[in-house]
Amino acid sequence: MKVRPSIVIVTLLFYLVFFSVSLITAFLLILVGTVRRPFLTLRQTQRMVRCYILAYGKIAIRLGYPWVRIRYEDLDKDHPHPCIYVCNHRSASDPFLMAVLSGEIVQVVSTWPFKLPIYGFFARLAGYLNVNQITFESFLEQGKELLAQGVAIAGFPEGTRSTNLKMGPFHSALFRLALACEVPIVPVCLSGTERTPPKGSMWIYPTEVRVKKLPAIAYHTYKEMSPLRLKNYIHDLIEKQLLEMDNVRN
Repeated sequence: MKVRPSIVIVTLLFYLVFFSVSLITAFLLILVGTVRRPFLTLRQTQRMVRCYILAYGKIAIRLGYPWVRIRYEDLDKDHPHPCIYVCNHRSASDPFLMAVLSGEIVQVVSTWPFKLPIYGFFARLAGYLNVNQITFESFLEQGKELLAQGVAIAGFPEGTRSTNLKMGPFHSALFRLALACEVPIVPVCLSGTERTPPKGSMWIYPTEVRVKKLPAIAYHTYKEMSPLRLKNYIHDLIEKQLLEMDNVRN
């Protein structure tokens, strides 16, 4: 499919600015971290890195404006913390949108982000969880420790980006962790990211990206559910909201 010249120009300009900002941010974090590291514990270092990643994400998701507009809707501003954020997954840009959420967050990701220059280094330093390289027992142990420290966990249980607007089935790891730790589950719906960029493409198309955080699902609401029933319940909640969001946006 032929790409319009305007899309080519905007995409190239975006990546130029994006990588420039990323390099500057990485340099500043390394500089500050090098100075402060001897005086910090591992926990303090991880908290610092996560705060920097959050600040970087807030900048990164606004670099495409006005070509890409971000609209965030929070239906539960006072939800309990820590919690487990469960998100649908349409684009490589989705993890950056976790910057709209509140509090200290660790993301559950696959192997490929850890292979990226700079990003992989900081993902490891922040204690991000690579579900492809640890056993479920280790994932459960590390997840429990993070939640006990007051750190929220965010993940994309589809496991991979969808190629269209239809959600894929959920894996159960996040939901088994929620049942084991008795913490709230907060569904997060992402619409419009399938154009920023589409899976298998580098082009960034004009769009409005909508992020809607649904009310938290308290433990007492789902404690009698099996992991299978729970993941399907949350899947259906997000899918229903996405249908409405996509219809409004289109």
